[in-house]
Amino acid sequence: MSAVLILAADGFETIECLTILDVLRRGGVRTSLVSTMDTRECVSAQQVTIACDFTLDEINPDDYDWLILPGGMPGTTHLRNDPRVCALVEDFAINKHVGAICAAPSILGELGLLIGKRATCFPGFEESFPAGTYAGSKTVVVDGNLITASAMGQALPFALAVLESIAGKKAVEKVREGIQL
Repeated sequence: MSAVLILAADGFETIECLTILDVLRRGGVRTSLVSTMDTRECVSAQQVTIACDFTLDEINPDDYDWLILPGGMPGTTHLRNDPRVCALVEDFAINKHVGAICAAPSILGELGLLIGKRATCFPGFEESFPAGTYAGSKTVVVDGNLITASAMGQALPFALAVLESIAGKKAVEKVREGIQL
């Protein structure tokens, strides 16, 4: 089964980051929460401090099939400004799978990785998307190896879409039953 790498940088959106971590682990998917900061601790945009499993320097990206980019500000800016993250995003978008939510899909747009794709993001961040790419707001969009979502309100549907892509409908139903959804 796939392994998932969730990147966290100071200023991430708490619910977008932790919802997908929770859902994937409930679904039996090996998922690592990885800090792009100098330490394993990250502080969300809502001032929630979390201890990540690893720092980016402590992992081997080859051990993962999926890369997840939570949104939030300035977390998305920190991710976009980190050359290590940009290299990972490019590699995973071309060769593996990427999930991005809220402001984070703008990274895919800025790196030229949405050409010929459909995607969504938090309103206003679609300015980085190529013409004809933006699929609308308040939604989750699955296009090949990319899954994008518009905002925190879509965190649970986004997480379930990623889980379904990795582990199938039975895993999603098991999680849905377990959380009474």
